[in-house]
Amino acid sequence: MSPYAYDRPSRGRPALPAPALTPALAPTQPPLRATSRGTAEAEVWAELRAEAEAALIEEPLYAGIIQATILDQRSLAQAFAYRLAHRLGDGDLARLSMRDLCLAAFEADPQAGAHAVRDLVAIRERDPTCRRYLDPFLFYKGLAALEAYRVGHWLWHQGRATLALHVQSRISEVFGCDIHPAARIGSGVFIDHATGVVIGETTAIADDVSILQSVTLGGNGKESGDRHPKIERGVLLSVGAKVLGNIRVGAGAKVAAAAVVLQDVPPHTTVAGVPARVVSRLPADEEPALTMNQSFGDGDGI
Repeated sequence: MSPYAYDRPSRGRPALPAPALTPALAPTQPPLRATSRGTAEAEVWAELRAEAEAALIEEPLYAGIIQATILDQRSLAQAFAYRLAHRLGDGDLARLSMRDLCLAAFEADPQAGAHAVRDLVAIRERDPTCRRYLDPFLFYKGLAALEAYRVGHWLWHQGRATLALHVQSRISEVFGCDIHPAARIGSGVFIDHATGVVIGETTAIADDVSILQSVTLGGNGKESGDRHPKIERGVLLSVGAKVLGNIRVGAGAKVAAAAVVLQDVPPHTTVAGVPARVVSRLPADEEPALTMNQSFGDGDGI
């Protein structure tokens, strides 16, 4: 069963009612690009190790970190666990304990390796500043926040809410990105910069979505239950976009910078403004989450 299923009960905690999901939110949907799912974990791990070995020569002062984080590890999961523990471990939960926790989460989820690979490949494909896997693995806050969220999500569904919320808190403190551990997030998700991103408890994000800095996926009041947005496959959420309430952003849609979205967004449209309105319609084969094209289409203005 997918770790993103709503109906999985938590120990001592009632399960959330399952919203009616469209097929676009199912993790078995085909990818936007075959390369994202077709890139094997072994291939990415081998390339990451090769880049790490080259970096040892390039920057000797960083050699110890690279050696310990990547070259001394036996798998991508172990490397992620080590790196996340190094960044998130603190006085409340030491690095060694955090590493063991992260590794337990990754090893318990048979899809964890595939998710990590798709998340890495998404950055490589969509971020023009990314020229190798090593850079996001070591330094990109969005990737670190996303993989740490996956640890918290696993803990949440093990009934270990206290530790899950601790991980959420550390993600917020260290990376400036607040993701509730109960949220459901697919793979191939690109969180660019990460600063100021907020993802609420009942949010659902499908595969192949791109999220820029200062995006909020939040509630619109004090209601309880299922109260956060559902973001379908291939959506681009631009800088500072706010999507509020239990509404749906349709597949392949584009939400412009600083837009405030309070109603459902039709698939393959661009919405902009406060409150957001449809300003253009996109071809069905356009992939805004991959192209990262933030223009409105016709009538972009000056």
